[in-house]
Amino acid sequence: MEITKLLVFCLLLLTNVNNALAQEGEKTDVNAMKKDSYVPNSEEKQFTKREIDFYQSDNITNEIPYFDNRFHIDAELDEMTLIFYRVKGSSSIILVQPDGKKIRASVHDPETVKWHDGNTFDMVKINKPMPGPWQAIGNILPESKILIVSEVKIEIEPFPNVLLSGETIKVVGKLYNGNRNIEASEFKEVVELDVNFFSTNNSDYANFGADPLKVSSFSDDGRGLDEYAGDNIYTGEFILDFAPGEWQPVFVIKLPLMTRELRYEPVILQEAPVELSIVPAENEAMPHRLILTIDPTYVDPKSLVFQGNITPPDRHTRPFSIIENENIENPTVRTKDFPYTEPGIHRVSVSAFGRTITGREFRLVVPEFSFNIKEFTEKPPQIPDDNTQDEQQIELADKLVQQQALDKENGMKTIAIVVIANLVIILFAIALFFFVRKRKVKK
Repeated sequence: MEITKLLVFCLLLLTNVNNALAQEGEKTDVNAMKKDSYVPNSEEKQFTKREIDFYQSDNITNEIPYFDNRFHIDAELDEMTLIFYRVKGSSSIILVQPDGKKIRASVHDPETVKWHDGNTFDMVKINKPMPGPWQAIGNILPESKILIVSEVKIEIEPFPNVLLSGETIKVVGKLYNGNRNIEASEFKEVVELDVNFFSTNNSDYANFGADPLKVSSFSDDGRGLDEYAGDNIYTGEFILDFAPGEWQPVFVIKLPLMTRELRYEPVILQEAPVELSIVPAENEAMPHRLILTIDPTYVDPKSLVFQGNITPPDRHTRPFSIIENENIENPTVRTKDFPYTEPGIHRVSVSAFGRTITGREFRLVVPEFSFNIKEFTEKPPQIPDDNTQDEQQIELADKLVQQQALDKENGMKTIAIVVIANLVIILFAIALFFFVRKRKVKK
């Protein structure tokens, strides 16, 4: 009986082993057929060298299959950059070449290997990688893929036709592998997407000679204008609070071991369509009148509403809004009155919401406006009392006496001058008389 059970057990075991060997043989034959039937053409070779690729067994689609972290590199790669996602805070992985030689973050040939050790990933760039089966040893996330990176590109939604100085716009971009979307959610831990604006140095515009500006970064974190975190849709929030003019957007893709730039066609940033001015109060009983003048060249004046605040010298901010935009006689001019509070510098900040002439909704911040209110110095006339009148009469009498004394003194001086002049004339005449008489006597 025991011998019979033993024979049955052996027979079942032998059957399972044969079935497993047969299945493995079929897989090997299928892979061999795929390998033999696949002849890479020139386009696929070029794709290998210039795009992100995750190689599968057919060498075309976007994944490296690996069993127990083993993967295969074919002989056509002159250079590869591998990204391995691992458990946060874990040690760097170890790569094992087909010949058994190990490559580590701390031990590698710097002429052929560059290694970036991140907190959640390893990025390794290898020149002339050895063809054949490789193995990665470490705490690699089981659901992640092994990336071979050679080029990343981003596709950005076109900018609006009309861009207004001061407005905030949302731009959405996707990372692509050729014409295929990169689905690895962990990739946002590796890549940085910056947005720069460079002046075209066109002398016809106000931004001629302006310095380059970094205005924003794309993110996929579900914050700000980004709708969902980890959906591989990268959102940029641009605040166009710089000089109007002709600018060229430049998108910079930064990876730990490489940088890419994408230059887009120049765009024209128009001046803010709202200008602020003030009619100051003429006295303390009158209000100040804020005037908002709207330029209708690129916006629909009737669509605009405003939210803002005024800050007097006492720093007590007072909010206000202007929302009456229907059935107004002149939609290009809005006004708002503010009561007089005190002299000094007043500051006004305003946000505008409306539509462009093409129907695009926008929001923008109008440049801050300030005005100075001087202190009123006019005083009502005072009615003099009796004491004041007496003092004024005494003062006038004193001035009269002083004037009379001065006139008398001047008269005496005049008389003295006349007398002296006459005496001089008389003496001169007497001297002349005796001189003439003496001469006659001598003759």
